Parts: sequence; C-alpha cells; structure tokens
Amino acid sequence: MLGALFAQAAAARVEAYRRGLLRQRRLRGPVVSVGNLSVGGSGKTPVVRRIAEILRDAGERVAILSRGYRGSFRGEALVVSDGSRVLAGAAEAGDEPVMLARALPGVVVAVGARRDAVGRAVEARFGRRVHVLDDGFQHLRLERDLDLVCLDVGDLDDRPLPAGRLRERPSALGRADLVLLTRIEAASEEELRALEARLGPERCFRVGRRVVGWKTLDGVAGAPPSRAFLLAAIARPERFEGDVAGCGVAVLGRAFFRDHHRFRANDLASVAEQARAAGAGAIVTTAKDAVRLEGAPTLGLPVVVMAISAKIADEARLRARLLSAVGRAA
Repeated sequence: MLGALFAQAAAARVEAYRRGLLRQRRLRGPVVSVGNLSVGGSGKTPVVRRIAEILRDAGERVAILSRGYRGSFRGEALVVSDGSRVLAGAAEAGDEPVMLARALPGVVVAVGARRDAVGRAVEARFGRRVHVLDDGFQHLRLERDLDLVCLDVGDLDDRPLPAGRLRERPSALGRADLVLLTRIEAASEEELRALEARLGPERCFRVGRRVVGWKTLDGVAGAPPSRAFLLAAIARPERFEGDVAGCGVAVLGRAFFRDHHRFRANDLASVAEQARAAGAGAIVTTAKDAVRLEGAPTLGLPVVVMAISAKIADEARLRARLLSAVGRAA
C-alpha cells in the first residue's frame, strides 16, 4: 500500500513538471544527467566518473554537480574541486564527491541541494561548462540535454519504496534517453538480450567493472596484498569482495557497515584486531571508503585502496551519443 502511494506521488511530481506546473531551470552549458531507478548499489558513481572522463578527454570543460549526500554542507554551493585541488573533505561534502574530485583532475566538482543553483555558481566562477548531473534522474528541477539511467538488472522485478528499493515505477524509464545496464554478471546472456529487447536495444549499454589499481591511503601506487581483510561501507559490499577475490587475493575476513557509515575509532580498532587475528597482511578498502578514513588512527596493518572503473561495452557508440547531445546544446 505504502509503495503504491510513494509511486503515485513520484508520478504526480513528474507530471507537474511535464505540464509546467513546476518550473525547470536552465544552465548556460549542456547538462548530462546520470541517475538511477533504485536507491544505492546500481553502479552509478563509476559511470559518472567515466562519463566525465569521456567528455574531458574530448576537450570539453566539465563540472560534476552533486547533492553531497551525507555531507554536513547546507549552503547554496560548495566547490569540492576546482580541477586542480581538492578543497573539501568527506565530512563536509559527502564521500562520493570527494572520491570523484580525487579521481578527476581537470574536472570541477561542486555540491548543493539545488543543482541549478550549484550549476549557476560554477558558471559564475569557472565559466560555461558541460555539467554532469550526479544522481539526477529524479532531480527534475534542472533541465537536461541527455538523460542516462543506470539500471541494475534486477530492478525491474523490484517494488517502489518502502516495500522495495525503487524510487519510481519501472515505467519511468520511458523518459530516459539511454539505459546503462549494471550488475550484468547476475544475468545470463539470454536474460540480458531479453531485457535489451524490452527497453530498446538502441538505447541500452552494458556496464561491467574492472579493477584499475591499488594504492595506499596517501595515493602511492602498489600491488594487491596476498592476504586481505576487507573493510567497506557501501551498498553492495559483496561486489567489492568479488572484485578483490577475482584478483587472486585471499580474503580472510570482512567488516561491512551500512552505506556511507562514518567510521568511529572503536570501529577501526575492532577491524584492526579482527584483521590481525585472521592473519591478514593488509586491510583492503574501496576508494569511496578511503575518503572517510582520512585522519584515522594507525591500524597497525597497511591499508590498501582498490580502485575500480566502469567498463562500458560499445563505448565508442556511447561517446558519440554524448558528444552529439553536447554539440546540439551548444
């Protein structure tokens, strides 16, 4: 019952924007929205990073506009990175914007609740940009030139909140320009082809994951440890464990917390004790978690950060769609 009411409210809001009862705002630069249908764990953030990289490497001046989820900032706009320096920490800006800021030199990252206001602040300070709207599918206040939705292959079998994990009914995908299918390892080839046929193969892209490096918390590149204890506070930690094990690392234990958890001293002391007792040679964590470990006490074992990237099948076709949309808007 509550799920049906939630879905009806979401649909009514979309209709209000469609009919002009609620007003959309426009930025000077093009807007590429990357969002999802469900809450957490759809693989959106690696896709945001890859979209920004494609646009930046094509010569575009890029900004990422984020809500700054779980950050303490409550003002109009906070610049997390000016493209050269990371200017804010995870406690203030949220973990994902800081992670993106670290990973994307040359890209401006800014946060705020109203992304139209954030975009205007970015343009006032840095000039016209191509804006990548992070978590933007339901942020209808801001007009966009291309709407990308990351769809977990299991989302269409789920239900709206609070009964399930969906923010909207699956029919909402009708307003998406492109659908990026994530967690594809959970579906067979036959199931993937059926899903693409249902959604329209011309607008579907398959998104996998690849490990792109191992670093210390200070950013020094290294090799994966042979024996690891895992530390993560992300939506789908089992995927992280699979990635680590897939690199030939022996996983001797794990401490998984809820998504975006802020690690306390007693949390980390317990993790260090468990890791030593398990015989691990290092504690392995994610890039998203690493930004929340800044200033953490020494754990008595090396902390290794595993970085992943979105691996998009037929990326040349996606790049063409992105640059075409940006060109039309210009």
